[in-house]
Amino acid sequence: MKSRWIAAVAAACAVALLTVPWMLRGSGREKTQTVEAPADGNEHVKEPANLSLTLKDMNGASVHLADYKGKVILLNVWATWCGPCQTEIPELVASYEAYKEKGVVILGVSLDDTAEMLRAYAPKKHITYPMLLMQDDLDQAYGPFFGVPVTIFIGRDGIISKKHLGPVSKEQVDQEIRALL
Repeated sequence: MKSRWIAAVAAACAVALLTVPWMLRGSGREKTQTVEAPADGNEHVKEPANLSLTLKDMNGASVHLADYKGKVILLNVWATWCGPCQTEIPELVASYEAYKEKGVVILGVSLDDTAEMLRAYAPKKHITYPMLLMQDDLDQAYGPFFGVPVTIFIGRDGIISKKHLGPVSKEQVDQEIRALL
């Protein structure tokens, strides 16, 4: 009987930890994005992307988002422990290979994995696009990220067109890329 109460309290705490930040989301800061029907897992956003950020890649090199200005950018926030993230990796690799010569870059941003973990993980999954490490300023600019995966589509004009919550299929990625090219 006591274990049921412990399980019930633990479940209630977990629900509270997940819902309270969601309910408070946006309080204390102004929202500038316009959101159309997010029922499909997509937030259709029309706001400037913050390309002034510099992130570290899995090898310790600095990657300046501004260097990709004029390209279509897909920021994919993910984690190695995330099942849906693992499912979408082959789709993202295929899209990257198909569109990289057309001015498209996919940047995988690992939510909480270390550089060492990414260096070991990337070859196993045949990841060919740049792998970056999450930093607070990226979370402030594009988040908050309450779950992964999240894919942010940024047009050549530097405007965020869509934030997709959950795994993306190659068809979804291709459709959005074609719209942004």
